Amino acid sequence: MLDTGLLADVIRKTLSRGGEYADVYVEDRKQTALVLEDGRLEKVISGTETGVGIRLLYRGRVAYAFSNELDPDSLLAAASEVGRAAAGGSGTVTLDLRTARADVDFAIRLTPAQVPVGRKIDMVRKADAAARRLDPRIRQVSAVYRDTVQSIQIATSDGTLAGDDRVYTTAVVHAVAASDGIIQTGYESAGGFIGFELFEENDMEDLGLKAAQRAIKMLAARKAPGGRMPVVISSAAGGTMIHEAIGHGLEADLAQQGLSVFSSRIGSQVASPLVTVIDDSTLPGKRGSFRFDDEGTQARRTVLVDRGILRSYMYDRLTAAKDGAVSTGNGRRESYQHRPIPRMTNTFIDRGETSPESIISSLEKGLLVEKMGGGQVNTVTGDFVFDVQEGYLIEGGVKGEPVRGATLTGNGPGVLMSIDMVGSDLGFSIGTCGKDAQGVPVSDAMPTVRIPEIVVGGSYG
Repeated sequence: MLDTGLLADVIRKTLSRGGEYADVYVEDRKQTALVLEDGRLEKVISGTETGVGIRLLYRGRVAYAFSNELDPDSLLAAASEVGRAAAGGSGTVTLDLRTARADVDFAIRLTPAQVPVGRKIDMVRKADAAARRLDPRIRQVSAVYRDTVQSIQIATSDGTLAGDDRVYTTAVVHAVAASDGIIQTGYESAGGFIGFELFEENDMEDLGLKAAQRAIKMLAARKAPGGRMPVVISSAAGGTMIHEAIGHGLEADLAQQGLSVFSSRIGSQVASPLVTVIDDSTLPGKRGSFRFDDEGTQARRTVLVDRGILRSYMYDRLTAAKDGAVSTGNGRRESYQHRPIPRMTNTFIDRGETSPESIISSLEKGLLVEKMGGGQVNTVTGDFVFDVQEGYLIEGGVKGEPVRGATLTGNGPGVLMSIDMVGSDLGFSIGTCGKDAQGVPVSDAMPTVRIPEIVVGGSYG
């Protein structure tokens, strides 16, 4: 981390030709990644990366430079180049950097660095073995362990000096089953802003077994029926749909550019009165959490949709200034090499009051989704399509036989408006969200919900 005096000098140099705001982002990142493919340890990656990003906001525009040279001469030279973007202005900046105290904290009981690499390798091997032992039809297994320790320091021209130490630990197992020309996959993951204590409740052998069980179960399942039908999405499915169907559309940059179906709709009803959507980076242990965002703004809980009414977008400093708003703490970046943009953190539909069992029993026939796969969404129109990795028929109000090959096709606002039952449970999933060639850690969640009608892609006739 850099000396406070040097940070102040870099900010002054950046603003020496004008501009409304400048900041300096310092990052030190240590990471380990292990990838086991088909019983062979294919990758062992360990390394450290350190660098600085310098940003200037001027007349609604952004100038940005980054460097992995941290000596004063290099940083001041980079600041001078960034400052040239505002050529024509001049000014003397009086700057008193004050250390900000975080409103939230996250306890890490066992940092990944305290654990020998050999133990981590043993974990991925055991995950692979557990998946393969289940059934000879398991043909491929991939087991991945990853940990990252990221220390950041942010200094801003409005006098804020903020720091954060983030620990991310993740495990993923992917299994492929094949028989009689049919191929099915199973996927299981665990992780978050958490240390190695993650594995006290998420043993990698169990992850491997669950991934393999899902693949085998879907191998034996019959093809899903197609057509319009009621669908229950279980909390166990995770929040992929909410992330894609509404989350990206509420990021302020897309909304301001008219690239969101939710553009210019603050105060409008965009979902059922049963639906409240929240983005919250203060949740302990969740993958999208932090103490400060990547612009030095305090982590916070933002109600995006309140009982169906759109109340807020997710803002960083730049987009907030354009709307005359304040940052919601959603300014995020992949690394010092990237400028911050509005991004989700932990985004979810809040719990309702109905038991999940009551929601399932309310349907005579329909589809129960217990695990979502990948998907695509057009943020301009809200139209989406998602794969169902694990689904079941609902028959006579009870969970029936498994089905495979289902997809869900619909329109985000339309589906959200149609939700007529919301469960009292809540299930999270984790991921790395991509946008503008940047990836950041996120989580998303949903309670069990009932959608009275949606197009299910499957087998017709």
